[in-house]
Amino acid sequence: VALIVQKFGGSSVADPESIKRVARRIIETKNAGNDVAVVVSAMGDTTDDLIDQALSIDSNPPAREMDMLMTAGERISMSLLAMAIHAAGSHAYSFTGSQAGFMTDAQFGTAHIKAVKPDRVRRALDKGSVAIVAGFQGVNEGGDATTLGRGGSDTSAVALAVALDADVCEIYTDVDGVFTADPRIVPTARRIPVIDYESMLEMSSCGSKVLALRCVEYAQRFDMPLHVRSSFSHRRGTLIVPEDVDPRTLPNI
Repeated sequence: VALIVQKFGGSSVADPESIKRVARRIIETKNAGNDVAVVVSAMGDTTDDLIDQALSIDSNPPAREMDMLMTAGERISMSLLAMAIHAAGSHAYSFTGSQAGFMTDAQFGTAHIKAVKPDRVRRALDKGSVAIVAGFQGVNEGGDATTLGRGGSDTSAVALAVALDADVCEIYTDVDGVFTADPRIVPTARRIPVIDYESMLEMSSCGSKVLALRCVEYAQRFDMPLHVRSSFSHRRGTLIVPEDVDPRTLPNI
């Protein structure tokens, strides 16, 4: 039995039909004999909409209250996804960042993860359920909600995978992996089947938006294999692995 952490971004859970499709994808992975933990972003443009609403009320809102507001988006998508899995005949528990044990520093808006203690996530997995975690968020020592900044859900997924000692962390997006250029702009761009951490870090620092820089750094620090793939197809994506790992040994490939 492999333990797989799957992360689905905002475009993958943009509306109810997309959420149902993601639920089917998760159940397929589970039915293949794997334990599955999931990290989700907010639906579509929810986060931007929340920011707009906040600024329409206060042009300089308190950072603490902004983080309290920002965590709402992922709470919506995580609970709807758990419902979709239940409706499809399986079972899932959803958890906020704090419930999942994401402890951060006190830097509102750009918090850093200090520790992950996923006890409740483990218990859900031990029951045979899917565990769904709200990405992009955690809690500081004072008990206040915090957010991790742009790309924070990717970092949440890698941190959860490391804490659970998962076999692989799959990052689902709206493209089939990492390409030599943006395939939506450059039709001749080629998918990169396998890439090392250093090369991926260089691409991220040069403006590649597929993976957040902090996410790749976290994965490299703990040798966590990443698989960047599309939630809209079953094609193999791009594997980002340590040099001593044979990609063919990873689950769900």
